[in-house]
Amino acid sequence: MKILLAVDGSAYTKKMLAYLTTHDELFSPGNEYFVLTVQPGIPARARAAVGKQVMDKYYVDEAERVLAPVAKFLLRHGIDAKSDWKIGHAGETIAQFADKGKFDMIIMGSHGHGTLVNLVMGSVATEVLAHCTVPVLLVR
Repeated sequence: MKILLAVDGSAYTKKMLAYLTTHDELFSPGNEYFVLTVQPGIPARARAAVGKQVMDKYYVDEAERVLAPVAKFLLRHGIDAKSDWKIGHAGETIAQFADKGKFDMIIMGSHGHGTLVNLVMGSVATEVLAHCTVPVLLVR
């Protein structure tokens, strides 16, 4: 299977990775893994104020802060996953990436906020489910 691991560096990412290690059908060197993190876009005025070079470094640093521990964890378990990062709205970006990449499944942690919080603030997991044609496994 070709599996997309959507990560954000939170405790929920750690729970998702721990869940994977207990499910051999999902966590196997026979599967192909890709790790994706999405950084929120910085408003244009703020980008203009600090400059392109500063913004580029910020995005790279933030992506590495999230991706490096996940890559280390996967390598410790014999999984050499590819990784990438994008800038944008997380839910839509993850869904588009999964569709374009022809993944068989997305696995991601969910913060598990209640219905009221999701209604008011939205949820990355809810948006992935709404915009994606790829099956999604949410781990809480």
